Amino acid sequence: MGPGHGLAVRLHCLPLSVCPSVRPSVRPCPARMGAGSRLRFSFKVLRCRYGVSGCDPCRIPPPAPQRYPPCSTGSRALSCHNPGPTAGIQPQDPTLGWQRVDKYLYHMRLSEDTLQEVSERFRKEMEKGLGADTNPTASVKMLPSFVRSTPDGTEDGDFLALDLGGTNFRVLRVKVSDNGLQKVEMESQIYEIHEDLMRGSGMQLFDHIAECLGNFMEKLKIKDKKLPLGFTFSFPCHQTKLDESILVNWTKGFKCSSVEGKDVVSLLRRAIKKRGDFDIDIVAVVNDTVGTMMSCGYDDQNCEVGLIVGTGTNACYMEEMRHIDLVEGDEGRMCINMEWGAFGDDGALNDIRTEFDHEIDMGSLNPGKQLFEKMISGMYMGELVRLILVKMAKEGLLFQGKLSSDLRTTGHFETRFVSAIEKEKEGLQKAHEILTKLGLEPSHEDCLATHRICQIVSTRSANLCGATLAAVLRRIKENKGVDRLRSTVGVDGSVYKKHPHFARRLHKTVRKLLPDCEIRFVRSEDGSGKGAAMVTAVAYRLAAQHKARQKILEALKLSHEQLLEVKRRMRVEMEKGLGKETHAEATVKMLPTYVCSTPDGTEKGDFLALDLGGTNFRVLLVRVRNGMRRGVEMHNKIYSIPLEVMQGTGEELFDHIVHCISDFLEYMGMKGVSLPLGFTFSFPCKQTNLDEGILLKWTKGFKATGCEGEDVVSLLKEAIHRREEFDLDVVAVVNDTVGTMMTCGYEDPYCEVGLIVGTGSNACYMEEMRNVELVEGDEGRMCVNMEWGAFGDNGCLDDIQTEFDLAVDELSLNPGKQRFEKMISGMYLGEIVRNILMDFTKRGLLFRGRISERLKTRGIFETKFLSQIESDCLALLQVRSILQHLGLESTCDDSIIVKEVCTVVARRAAQLCGAGMAAVVDKIRENRGLEFLKVTVGVDGTLYKLHPHFSAIMQDTVRQLSPCCEVTFLQSEDGSGKGAALITAVACRIREAGQR
Repeated sequence: MGPGHGLAVRLHCLPLSVCPSVRPSVRPCPARMGAGSRLRFSFKVLRCRYGVSGCDPCRIPPPAPQRYPPCSTGSRALSCHNPGPTAGIQPQDPTLGWQRVDKYLYHMRLSEDTLQEVSERFRKEMEKGLGADTNPTASVKMLPSFVRSTPDGTEDGDFLALDLGGTNFRVLRVKVSDNGLQKVEMESQIYEIHEDLMRGSGMQLFDHIAECLGNFMEKLKIKDKKLPLGFTFSFPCHQTKLDESILVNWTKGFKCSSVEGKDVVSLLRRAIKKRGDFDIDIVAVVNDTVGTMMSCGYDDQNCEVGLIVGTGTNACYMEEMRHIDLVEGDEGRMCINMEWGAFGDDGALNDIRTEFDHEIDMGSLNPGKQLFEKMISGMYMGELVRLILVKMAKEGLLFQGKLSSDLRTTGHFETRFVSAIEKEKEGLQKAHEILTKLGLEPSHEDCLATHRICQIVSTRSANLCGATLAAVLRRIKENKGVDRLRSTVGVDGSVYKKHPHFARRLHKTVRKLLPDCEIRFVRSEDGSGKGAAMVTAVAYRLAAQHKARQKILEALKLSHEQLLEVKRRMRVEMEKGLGKETHAEATVKMLPTYVCSTPDGTEKGDFLALDLGGTNFRVLLVRVRNGMRRGVEMHNKIYSIPLEVMQGTGEELFDHIVHCISDFLEYMGMKGVSLPLGFTFSFPCKQTNLDEGILLKWTKGFKATGCEGEDVVSLLKEAIHRREEFDLDVVAVVNDTVGTMMTCGYEDPYCEVGLIVGTGSNACYMEEMRNVELVEGDEGRMCVNMEWGAFGDNGCLDDIQTEFDLAVDELSLNPGKQRFEKMISGMYLGEIVRNILMDFTKRGLLFRGRISERLKTRGIFETKFLSQIESDCLALLQVRSILQHLGLESTCDDSIIVKEVCTVVARRAAQLCGAGMAAVVDKIRENRGLEFLKVTVGVDGTLYKLHPHFSAIMQDTVRQLSPCCEVTFLQSEDGSGKGAALITAVACRIREAGQR
């Protein structure tokens, strides 16, 4: 029904409890008609003069219908004291009283658009408070609390709490048990602080607190125990650690000397130590708002916001560390004590503050400060109502223009009166009683108007509180990157708990401003006592769990001395591998490759390269140019090898390879051209010449018969001859590590070492021929394929292997083999991490002790996840996303732990790799009798290239362990393809030179 439409209703003699926007066009007094008489009233629904149509005047409903005693006529009408032919109900019509109040307090009735604007302004103030550069001028200070985690329900132990915030202080003992019931038991005692102590010396105050604490412990017979304690110290402080808090200034009547500017924890510790009859571990200084969040967080692990609306108001929430400029570190979260009462001190709320807000502020102890708090908290709500009543009375709108001395007196209209007057049933009766006690003679209309004033003031308070809280929750939602936030707010404070409608209005505002969030509100029980104990319990749990985790991870952290020893042992195994008599027992086989030279830049020509190492097979044409146009141009095509070919006969496999070569030559328009060819054959081989490699054993799923023990080059040549389409000059069979060295050697003449750290790991280097006893001749150098993955297979690394390495080895396809590779390569690092995470979870140190079926699955934690998780640009949000993908429901703390495990495992791998490489470069230096060596290492492999920190850690380790070597690391491009062609090119260059 729109404005202007008539509405006919039948009424018995009832009060006209309607919206001010609905005005009766006929106003007879129902009292004159007699009980039970029927009247026909015509109403028109008008547009509210304040801009909102319908019966909801700017979102604030009128009071609910009240029950009134019958008038002399027996009717239940309002204000029937002066019946007469023309009296009607106009002077006493409640709707007119409400309209007067609504019009008078128009600026206190905030629309949804205004609340959204307030919320947005507050969000900007939050960002200013978090920024290092903008914090000094921010009104919302966003103070770090150094509380880094909320309860997870596994807290356990016996704790003490001190609660100092006024003339009384409490000592509490809080027992938290985790036997599946999450039980909390509390005992407490209140002690008085006399005025002489409040104004004496700091030493006297803290001596008194220590004495009361001792008295409490004596009473409970726990003086012999050193219990952890949380200290709720409700005064303005600058907190620098969880257990360090500098008092900025005293408030609440305290004036103790020599405390301001000092750490209150140190003062308390000193007082306790001076007594000497008990000892306490003071773990945390706690703000009462943070305590509220933590006390609720024990029962609801979704709780990440704390809110107090009582005498004062404040809020806290869990913020991402990466956004907190005032504290070092980017990982995890920290609770921020917002101190939001000062919102608006910079003028941000000037356009919505009213004359009454200004008057409140000017009459306060701190003019210009805490302006937001003065608009919403219990200390000022009653006074706001009093100022409005006084002004309206002075203007003749209430109490017939009369004022009492009590109403004129600041503070005489208490906030509890607002709560009483707004109660559903007895509200108007309470209004009458309260106004009468204040020396007034209120009419019924005065009581209704007072009710409406209280309603508008308290509703504005709830709406403003809801607007700022919505900004906090929206920030949490954005931080988490979720479409729909599910979170819990822990709340305390007399206004929230005792006002009959405040909580409901606050919830409604939050729901309206955040329709895409599911927010639960939980009332706190003793945030300053239980909450302080919970902060302490969480800190103790985290410390104990951290200690347990570090003890386990300690075995994976290698000292400088241990790395030097690994380097020494690698050198021993290298010497064994090179020696003719010791070669058989050596784990590092040091295989001759018959590559006797690196590129010198004069290589030229067209070469074919074959790359066989898995289910895909590549054929490449590599054009090497020298002179002014020096460079390498490559063309390649990838072919698949069907399973039936992989597991058929050797003839079928090599015929398939030759068929692919024929297709490629036709594709390139080079059919019939005979080119030199390099063959990268990435399977275990014994090489007896550059163009001869005996396959020792198939791996990677290949089972082609008639190949093991045979020369793969001969098998390839036979297949080419069977084809009878073309002829190729197979010059070299190539190991991919050697190919890597040669590829980089073409770019850098100092490159004499090759390294691969990917799925597997290996190294090669140019050794002096006089040291290669397996090959005849002492002149020149030869590249040695180290096959260093088997380092440690003889037990020489047992002292640094962990239970996790042994578990991975035991369940591998080759137990007891390739032990060094299993500690450093991509195939195994993820599995090591998974085993550690399993162990942590079983011990209750991770994922709340709940092992998912996915975590039990071997290979589920791929090594690529280590690279992703350790990425500097990846927030913990993305870490949680990766874990969620793995079926692991994790908290922020869990994500930090997983990241730490990944870091430790990857760091050890990089350091071990660096120790091995240090042994290689030092051997080259000593071979040449140099005091200082400059050398380049060509590197390939996904772990080296993709992990964000592996390369830097490895290089740093080499620098530390080989200080007499300047080692440059150069990333290879296609060592198995381009490298094979360059080996062929070098061999052709040397062959041609020998023919001249």
